[in-house]
Amino acid sequence: MKTKTAFAICAHPDDIEFMMSGTLLLLKDAGYEIHYMNLANGALGSMYMNNEMTARARRAESQASCELCGAVYHDSIAEDLSLFYDARTLAALVPVVREVAPEIILTHGPYDYMEDHINACRLAVSAAFCRRMPNFRLNDECPVTDQPLAIYHSMPHSITDQLRRPVRADMFVDIAAKMQLKEKMLSCHATQKDWLDSTQGEGSYISGMVSAARHFGKESGAFEFAEGWIRHNSVGFADESFNPLVEALGDKVKFADG
Repeated sequence: MKTKTAFAICAHPDDIEFMMSGTLLLLKDAGYEIHYMNLANGALGSMYMNNEMTARARRAESQASCELCGAVYHDSIAEDLSLFYDARTLAALVPVVREVAPEIILTHGPYDYMEDHINACRLAVSAAFCRRMPNFRLNDECPVTDQPLAIYHSMPHSITDQLRRPVRADMFVDIAAKMQLKEKMLSCHATQKDWLDSTQGEGSYISGMVSAARHFGKESGAFEFAEGWIRHNSVGFADESFNPLVEALGDKVKFADG
């Protein structure tokens, strides 16, 4: 029997930790093999190191976080602010998605506040769509897959879109039991923490994540800490009734309208 897999695909090192690692950890507890990928390498995320040094440091930090949560690590395929929705980048991601053959993809939303996040979302969705298209041309032989797949979009860090409009989740996942490990994972990203602490105030890095989890917990009306999600349209991916995240997590999920 094939192992069920969940694949977190985000833009930068630390994005997974901020808005989706709690859900990813719960899926692991539910028996999923979990995978971890930052599409951009984080090379622009330092005020002190050059691009190459920053990329190396942030890769090591991501690997440390990935090891903490017991996920399979996948390397980046672009640089910060060079993460474009184009044929070359999509062709680099499609074989990874086919190899992982996920049942669940966790990624950013198309309503996010930052272009890299929006492009990561578009790439993840298109790569998932192309998983079953043999005529999508790739440099390397890569068999198609045809498993049903559900995509879930996280909430933006800002909790608003680019025009400052609030983004509302369709459903919430109770992550209270995973907050301690979520903080440890985020703390692995020391270079980013130092940068944000110096530019946004001491302790803003961890406290910002905790505040967001508390915000979505309050919005859920049921949980102390939560991550919010919007499920992608199922057309081209699975039947409308296919909702594996809810099936796997059960009473840890609460819908916004109930």
